[in-house]
Amino acid sequence: MDRGSIAEIDLNAIAHNFRAVRKITKNKKVIAVVKADAYGHGAVEAARRLVKEGASSLAVAYISEAIALREAGIKSPVIVLFDKYNISDFFKYNLIPVIHDIKTAQRFSKEAGKKRRALNVHLKIDTGMGRLGFNTEHIEKEISIIAKMNSILITGLMSHFSDADLSDRSHALMQLERFNYAKNILKRKNIKPQICHMANSAAVISLPESHLDAVRPGLMLYGCSPVQNEVSRYQGAKVSRKVQSLETLNPRNLEPSLIPSMTIKTKILSLRKVKKGTPISYGRTFITTRESLIAVLPVGYADGYPRSLSNIADVIIRGKRAPITGRICMDTIMADVTDIKGVSEGDEVVMLGKQKGAVITASELAVKAGTISYEILTSLGNKSRKVHIGSR
Repeated sequence: MDRGSIAEIDLNAIAHNFRAVRKITKNKKVIAVVKADAYGHGAVEAARRLVKEGASSLAVAYISEAIALREAGIKSPVIVLFDKYNISDFFKYNLIPVIHDIKTAQRFSKEAGKKRRALNVHLKIDTGMGRLGFNTEHIEKEISIIAKMNSILITGLMSHFSDADLSDRSHALMQLERFNYAKNILKRKNIKPQICHMANSAAVISLPESHLDAVRPGLMLYGCSPVQNEVSRYQGAKVSRKVQSLETLNPRNLEPSLIPSMTIKTKILSLRKVKKGTPISYGRTFITTRESLIAVLPVGYADGYPRSLSNIADVIIRGKRAPITGRICMDTIMADVTDIKGVSEGDEVVMLGKQKGAVITASELAVKAGTISYEILTSLGNKSRKVHIGSR
């Protein structure tokens, strides 16, 4: 048998979530983020569906991701958020670089001059992330330098919120103020970008002031709530199995009706009847308190399932939750199925997603693992064999 799990990706759910973004933003342009293989969902298939739904452009992290889209026949504008190497490929594949500093702008300008071809670029302003971008303290001088460069056309201006969940709205508003300051400087220089964008998924929902010319959602396109501020309370803490979703911790329920688009599945590898007092897995962290039926699953931390979920997470079998027992291994996970009737080897197991009336969300796993939904999706999605369902 093949090791690991299957990631079933519902393209219709992605389309639904895209339409939710358009509704919230009153039909603003949407730059759909498909970096990291579309957060583990399969960048090519996700991008095709998002373009079909009306995404004005796509955003990736690195040029190799952009090239994969082009080689798949996707012709929509593609913004490359971080990469600044292999400059000739930006021209070859008709890509839009994000410029973070003067030296990078000079390199692109020089290459554009050699090719006698103008290049559209987006400028990145560091408004408080502290990662990449022009510092607002020096922006006027640097913009003046870039404006004089040949063959560089500033068609976009962007920034990035430092709180992915906008848990500190005051800081987000300060960042937006800095962004508008930079925008006004460009205006005084008679530079008018066609598109200004800053809003991530959380800002799409809770900070309409930041919608600007376009929004740049990622996580919510794949059906997960961007409201992650409560997760930090559980970092490194022992979490009860009773925590079954982030939404139970966040009664504000700010997110719209999103449909999770990823389901992670596997099958029972083996069933073992064990006596009371039997230790399960490494370190004997779980010892049965009764005669038990233990299911062995062919998935482990090597397949992207966090080891930190040992003894605190569940899987779903026959529509019932089955608790993970003992430490998660490199290649296997054990689950207690004693209370689930009719269990057989080969039965389907849902590790993330819905089966009958039971649901396990990425938010739930993130809270229990002391991380964020982004990591859960990318870890499981990128390690699983993908199957895309729904019309393309």
